[in-house]
Amino acid sequence: MSIVVGYLPNAEGEAALDRAVDEALRRGTRLVVVNTSKGDAPVDDRLIDARQHHALERRLTEAGVDFWIERSARGGDAADEILAAAAAQEAELIVIGLRKRTAVGKFLMGSTAQRVILQAGCPVLSLKAPGRP
Repeated sequence: MSIVVGYLPNAEGEAALDRAVDEALRRGTRLVVVNTSKGDAPVDDRLIDARQHHALERRLTEAGVDFWIERSARGGDAADEILAAAAAQEAELIVIGLRKRTAVGKFLMGSTAQRVILQAGCPVLSLKAPGRP
């Protein structure tokens, strides 16, 4: 069993990671960090680089959590990647950060969070970054 967290290097991703670490430590289970991007942009700030990857490893090691980091730019949808990791790891919980989107934005672009919440085979904890409306 494990906890899967969808992670992006932004305020929402940090909030999700912090909560996922707390949950993993409380439950005594492994944390799987999923950082993914479609790889469709020349400069992609959604996918962590090698420096950020090492900093994340250090942070999780110092927190004392058992972890695995999945980083991918295979062109897949983020929701699909998170759900696949959760299924493969037999996750007991998925943690995701939420960002504010307009109704039109959700309609045109879809919502990764909405898909994860609706399609997950386990509970999903979704949260906003502190101080975000």
